Amino acid sequence: MVIKELYELWRKDNLLTQALGESHEMLERTGRMFHESVRSLRHADSSDLGFDIYEEDRKVNRYEQDVRRKVLKHLAITGTTNAASGLVLVSVVIDIERVGDYTKNIVELAVAHPARLDCGKYEADTTRIEMAVAAMFHQIVPVMKQYDEARARTLIQDSVWIRKRSDEIVVELIKGSDPSLTRGDAVAIALYVRYLKRIGAHLMNVLSSVVNPFERIGFHVEEND
Repeated sequence: MVIKELYELWRKDNLLTQALGESHEMLERTGRMFHESVRSLRHADSSDLGFDIYEEDRKVNRYEQDVRRKVLKHLAITGTTNAASGLVLVSVVIDIERVGDYTKNIVELAVAHPARLDCGKYEADTTRIEMAVAAMFHQIVPVMKQYDEARARTLIQDSVWIRKRSDEIVVELIKGSDPSLTRGDAVAIALYVRYLKRIGAHLMNVLSSVVNPFERIGFHVEEND
């Protein structure tokens, strides 16, 4: 059962409808956190933030806990009725919460590297990765709200390259392939592209819930699913 079918069930259950809305709010909040953390690291010469990322992350954590409570209460009241829908939702919010953690990591990197991070020979590739992750954030809430399987599949397929290129950049940095970079810059770039990779991976896990059955959420999306 994919998420499209589950949505039809959730509309009939107030607890799960509320929990679903909270998962959308989590995605919107982590999206704002991501954009602000990237701005601080890559487009500012200080680590100042436009809002408190840590407070936003605490709110995301509270949403996750509230979703779990609502799912548990639903199961306590209805037994196994719609149990799969609750399991899907709990799986999804775990990934969203992890996105929040990685945006905090980017903020911490900005504090350790307060000058704007220039990625040297990797500037174009890093920008491309940033833009791909930002595009996922921009589209993911409408996709989830509309359970748009075609758009979810396209977003996943358009983003699979992120993992490979991020790993390649890290290996090249370890080998010192850009001697113009300081040691500190090279470390910062390696950490940053790894954080971007993990954020993208967690967003792809969320998107996979629209395409895959429960047991394959977070796994590769096959062409003929």
